[in-house]
Amino acid sequence: MIGVVIAMDSEAQILLDCMQIKNKSEISQKAVYIGTAFGKEIALIICGVGKVNAAIGTQIVIDKFGVEKLFNFGVAGGLNASTDLCAVYQIEKAVQFDFDLTQLNGTAMGTLDEYSENYLYFSTFDTEYQTRALGTSDRFNDSPADYALLTEILHADIRDMEGGAILQTAVKAGLPVYCVKAISDVAGNGSTTEQFLENRSRALQNLKEVLPEFFQAL
Repeated sequence: MIGVVIAMDSEAQILLDCMQIKNKSEISQKAVYIGTAFGKEIALIICGVGKVNAAIGTQIVIDKFGVEKLFNFGVAGGLNASTDLCAVYQIEKAVQFDFDLTQLNGTAMGTLDEYSENYLYFSTFDTEYQTRALGTSDRFNDSPADYALLTEILHADIRDMEGGAILQTAVKAGLPVYCVKAISDVAGNGSTTEQFLENRSRALQNLKEVLPEFFQAL
């Protein structure tokens, strides 16, 4: 069974539209759907926005449904010219850029206490979709300081609020985890909030069209 961890209802809907749902329940106030899609058994949880929600949702599908692998997809923000608006990318690695033990440990920004490097690595699909680096934090903003940290120091291409936490949880459980993002906004093109609201539907439609290919590869 594949555990699918999704932050928002709108993101989950593009898979629910394709699922034959066998059971719906609620665990820790999070909606869980069990069913099949694209020939695969799926446990889908809508975890909510942010890193703690993402970690809780991931652990639920691991503990309750014995999933063999994990998949996260959704919309995210692009950070540089390598990310095109509404395009779909697979994520190769992620760093939690709001995690900072540099003063205590002397480690690079985003390095979790139990690790020596700040980026952790996803499994990746053998497809034509290009890979990008992801920065995750509990912030959605237009902060110049965050942008400089992400692009100049961490060299991230995309930012979100869940991927790094899902990855950390999966790594601790010893499970492979895959991540795909569609770009809803690009830094430097005006308000990311306005871009997100304007482009989210188109980005999700582009992602929906290619979901069968990714699930077939899982």
